Amino acid sequence: MEDMKPSVATSGGTDGDAVEARFNALCKNGLSLDEKACSNAMKLFKETKHLLTSNVSSIGSGTLEEAERFWFSFVLYSLKRLSAKIGENTQQESDESGFSFCQILRATNLNIVDFFKELPQFVVKAGPVLRNMYGEDWETRLEGKEMQANFVHLSLLSKSYKRAFWELFLTSDANIDKQQNATSSPDYVSECHRFGWLLFLALRVHAFSRFKDLVTCANGFVSILAILIIHVPVRFRNFKINDSPHFVKKGDKGVDLLGSLCNMYDASEDDLRKTMETANKLIEDILKKKPCPAAECKTETLENIDTDSLIYFEGLMEEKSLSSSLNMLEKDYDDAICNKGDLDERVFVNDEDSLLGLGSFSGGAMNVTGIKRKFDSVASPSKSISSPLSPQRPPASHANGVLGPPSAKMAATPVSAAMTTAKWLRSVICPLPSKPSAELQRFLSSCDKDVTNDVICRAHIILEAIFPRNQECSVTGSLQSVNLMDNIWMEQRRLEALKLYYRVLEAMCTAEAQILHAPNLTSLLTNERFHRCMLACSAELVLATHKTATMLFPTVLERTGITAFDLSKVIESFIRHEESLPRELRRHLNSLEERLLESMVWDKGSSMYNSLIVAKPALSAEINRLGLLAEPMPPLDAIATHVNFSGSTPPVPSLQKHETSTGNAGSSILGQNGDVRSPMRPCTELRSVLVERNAFTSPVKDRLLALNNLKKAPLQSAFASPTRPNPGGGGETCAETGISIFFGKINKLAAVRINGMVERLQLSQQIRESVYSLFQKILNQRTSLFFNRHIDQIILCCFYVVAKVCASYEIILAAISQLRLTFKEIICNYRKQPQCKPQVFQSVFVDRSSARRNGRTGQDNVDIIAFYNEIFVPSIKPLLGELGSAGTTTRTSRVAEANNSNDGTCPGSPKVSPFPSLPDMSPKKVSATHNVYVSPLRTSKMDALISHSSRSYYACVGESTRAYQSPSKDLTAINNHLNGYSSPLPGVLPITFTKVLAMHLTNYAAICFDVSSGRKIRGALNFDDVDVGLVSDSMVANSLYLQNGSCASSSGAPLKSEQPDS
Repeated sequence: MEDMKPSVATSGGTDGDAVEARFNALCKNGLSLDEKACSNAMKLFKETKHLLTSNVSSIGSGTLEEAERFWFSFVLYSLKRLSAKIGENTQQESDESGFSFCQILRATNLNIVDFFKELPQFVVKAGPVLRNMYGEDWETRLEGKEMQANFVHLSLLSKSYKRAFWELFLTSDANIDKQQNATSSPDYVSECHRFGWLLFLALRVHAFSRFKDLVTCANGFVSILAILIIHVPVRFRNFKINDSPHFVKKGDKGVDLLGSLCNMYDASEDDLRKTMETANKLIEDILKKKPCPAAECKTETLENIDTDSLIYFEGLMEEKSLSSSLNMLEKDYDDAICNKGDLDERVFVNDEDSLLGLGSFSGGAMNVTGIKRKFDSVASPSKSISSPLSPQRPPASHANGVLGPPSAKMAATPVSAAMTTAKWLRSVICPLPSKPSAELQRFLSSCDKDVTNDVICRAHIILEAIFPRNQECSVTGSLQSVNLMDNIWMEQRRLEALKLYYRVLEAMCTAEAQILHAPNLTSLLTNERFHRCMLACSAELVLATHKTATMLFPTVLERTGITAFDLSKVIESFIRHEESLPRELRRHLNSLEERLLESMVWDKGSSMYNSLIVAKPALSAEINRLGLLAEPMPPLDAIATHVNFSGSTPPVPSLQKHETSTGNAGSSILGQNGDVRSPMRPCTELRSVLVERNAFTSPVKDRLLALNNLKKAPLQSAFASPTRPNPGGGGETCAETGISIFFGKINKLAAVRINGMVERLQLSQQIRESVYSLFQKILNQRTSLFFNRHIDQIILCCFYVVAKVCASYEIILAAISQLRLTFKEIICNYRKQPQCKPQVFQSVFVDRSSARRNGRTGQDNVDIIAFYNEIFVPSIKPLLGELGSAGTTTRTSRVAEANNSNDGTCPGSPKVSPFPSLPDMSPKKVSATHNVYVSPLRTSKMDALISHSSRSYYACVGESTRAYQSPSKDLTAINNHLNGYSSPLPGVLPITFTKVLAMHLTNYAAICFDVSSGRKIRGALNFDDVDVGLVSDSMVANSLYLQNGSCASSSGAPLKSEQPDS
C-alpha cells in the first residue's frame, strides 16, 4: 500500500535572521513604527516565525515571498487589534502603535479579499500563541470574521449607492449645457457622489448602533439619496420629477419623495424618516448648516415635491462650499476611527481597486464581484435554485404582500434582496402579538400541567441572552449614547424573534396534534432543548434578515447552550411550518444546515456523540477517550443570572424537570436534560461546546424516510432521551433512529459534493460510484474517521485512494489510468468548489495518543496529505480489497458484518447503495473551456412543442457568425468543436440521442429547430443570468436518456468523457 501514498511536499528552509530583518524593515520603514511598537511586533513575530517556516507552501500561491507578506500582515493586524485593548492606558498604547489596517495592506502589497481568504489559516496555526500572549478571549477581540462580513456589506452597499447615484444624476458634466458648464467645476458631480458616501459613513459612525446591519445601512443610504435629490441643482439630474417612473407616489402637493424611495427600495417609511432626522442633525452639528423647513423655502430643487416634514439646508451643495464640507466630513471620520484598527471605509468611494481586490470569499461567503448575476437568478420569481438537500415544498405564498419588484423598481441586487426579506419581517411578523395566540395557549394549557407561563418566561430569558442589553458607558463624542442605540436595536430584534417563535410553534403544535391524534403535547412542549432550538432558529432568521456583521452564526448556539446537532433537528420542520418564509431565508437555512452537517456536528462537544454512543456502543471507548461528549445544557436560571435579567421578571421556574421526567430517569448515563454522559468522565465544568465558524448553512427534509417507506415520526421523538424506545416501533431506540436519519443526510450531502468533484475533474461514472461507495463504508464502518473532522477531508482522500486502487486493478477505462490523478490536482479542483475553505485541506485533526506515529504523540493539525498517509490509509485498508476486486463496487458491495468492523454498525443504518439521483441543477456547463450550457426542455414547454403522436426530437442550437447550414450539420459541428475533433468520432454525443437538448453559447443567437425537419420553432433563449455548474457530456447524455423513461444500459454506445483542462 506504500505506493498509494503521495509524497509530502516540503518547503525549503528559510533564513530566520533574514526574515526577521525584512519584518523589522517593514515595521520601521514601511509603517514608521516607534521602538516600542517595533519591539512588540517583533516579539509576536518571533513567537510565530516557526509556523511561517513550516507552512510556506500552504499560504497564498506557496512562494516564500508571498507567504512572508501574508504572515507580516497577519502579525501586524493581530498586534493592532489585540494590544490596543489590554491594559489600562488604552489610548496611549493605541497612539504608540498608530497604524491602520489599510496601511498594513499597502505596506505588504496585499488586498482586502486575499487578506481575509488567508487569515483563517493564521488563526488556526497561531491560535495557541495568541492565546498565551493576549488571553482566552483573543479571537473575540481579533474580530476577523466580523471585519470580513463588514467589508462584504460595505462592498454591496457601495455598489448599490454608486448604481443609484448615477441613475439619478449625470455621470459627467459633458451632458450639461456649455454655458451652464462654464461656471461649473468639472468634478462637481463626482464630489457630490463623494459627499453622499462620507455623509453615509458619518451616519454609520454616530447614529447607528454597534450592530451595523445591512438593512439599517441600506435605509441610511436611501436617506442620503433623498438629501441629495432635494439639494443637488436640477441641471445635474438624470430625471424629471413629474415624469420619472421611479417617483410614483404622488399627492395633491406633489411627489411623495420618501414614499417613492421606499417603494423603490422596499424600505420602511417610518425607519427612513427617523434616519432622515438623524442625518439632518449630523449636517447641522458637523457641517454647521442651519436647517429650515422645506415648505418655507422657494428653490428649484423642491418644485413638484411634497415638502411636508422635509428639511432644507441653504447652500449645502453649493460648489464654492462643497470642498469645505468634504474636508469637514473627512476630519470627522478620521477622528472617529483614529487608532481603532478598523477598515477605512472611504476606500469604497476612492475606487482603490488594488486595495479592494477582486474575487470572492470561499466557503459560501458572499461573492463580492460578479454578484449581480447570481442574485438576478436567485431573486427572480421565475427561477428557483435550491439546494439538493432542500425540502420539497409548495410554491411560496404571495399572500404576505412581498411579491417580486415591479418593473418600476430597481434591478435585483444583494441589497434589494435583503430589503425585500426585511419587508416580509416587517409586514408579516411584526404585526403579530408578542404573546401566545389563543390557539397556542390551548395547546399549552392542554398539557399535563399548564406550561404557558413556563414557555413565556423561557422565551424572554433565552432571547435576552441572545440579544443582551448593553451595560457599557456611552462613547465620548457620539451624538447619542451608544448603549441606548444598542438597546433599542436589541429590543426590536427580541420582539421580532419572539413573534416568529410563537407563530411557528403554533403551526408545529397543530401538525403534531394531527399526527398524534391528540391535543396533549406534554412530551414536546415540556422539552427544554426543543424550545431552545426553536428560539435559536427564530433568532438566527431575524439576524439573517437584517444581515448583521457582529452577531454571526454560531452566536445563537453559544448563547442558548444548544449544539449544532440539536439545531439540525428543527430546521426542516421550521421551514415546513412557515410557508411564507422568503426564499432568501430558506436559502440561508439551506446553507446553514450544510455547514452543520459537514463539520459542526462532528466537533468536540456535539450532542450527536451522546446519541452515537447509544446507537453504536463499539464507539464509546473512542468517544470517551477523545472527550467528545456534550456537556449538559446550562440551566435556565444560570442563563438568567448570566445576563443579569431584570428584577421585574417573575422567578425562574425549574423548567428542566419536565424533560427529565419524560426520559429514562433510571439510566446511569443520562444527564439532567436526557443527555448521555460518559460514565468514565464526570461533567465538572461548563465549557463552550462549539468551535466558531464563519459560514452559514441549510434545511433538509429527510427524504431518506420517504425512500425507506418509514412512517413519519412525531417531532417529539427527535428530542426524546436517546435510550428511549422509538415511538414508531421497530425495536430501535430514539438514538438509533436519529443516527440513521443523520447518516442518511450525510450521505446525501456527500453525494452532492462527490458529484461536483467528479464533474469538475471529468471522471467516469464508475469512479463516482466507487468514491461514493467507499465514503458510505467509511461512515458506517470507520465512523471514528469523521470525529473532529470535515466530511470534505474524507471525500478528498476517497478520491485519491479510489483513483489509485482502480488504476492498479485495471478495472477502469484506460483513459482514467492515464489521468494520473494527483492530490495536487484534486486540491486544485476542490478550490473551485463553492463550499471550499483552505483550512479543509491545510489543517486536519490527528490524534496520536493511542499510538506513536513518526516519533510524535498527542493531538495536532496537519495537512491532508499527512493525514492521508498517517491515519486514513491504515484505517481503511480492509475496505480497499473489496473496492478493487469487485469492479463497480456500488452494485455489489454491502456493509460488512459486525465482526469485520472495528466501529460496529448502527442497527437500521442504511446499507451501501448505488449513487442516488440528484435534483437537476439545470442549466449545466458542457465544457470547462467553452461557454456552452445544456438544459433539458421543461415538461410544460415540451408538451407545447411535441405532439403526443410524433415524439419528435428538438434541439436548441447556438448559432455562430458562420452561415446557417442545417440542424444536423450545426449540431455535429458543435459536438466536434466541444470535443476537439475535426470529424465525428464514436462516443461523441449523437444528435439522435439529444432528446430536448438546449444549448446556448454566450453572445450567440440561440434558435430552436426540429431536428428531423429543420423547421424553425421559436426564438432566442438566454441562460446568462443563471448560476451553473460543470457537467460532462456523459452526464448530460445519461441524464437525458433516463428522462426518456429508460435506464442506462451497459450495452449502449459508450460516451466520451472530456479530458481535464490543461
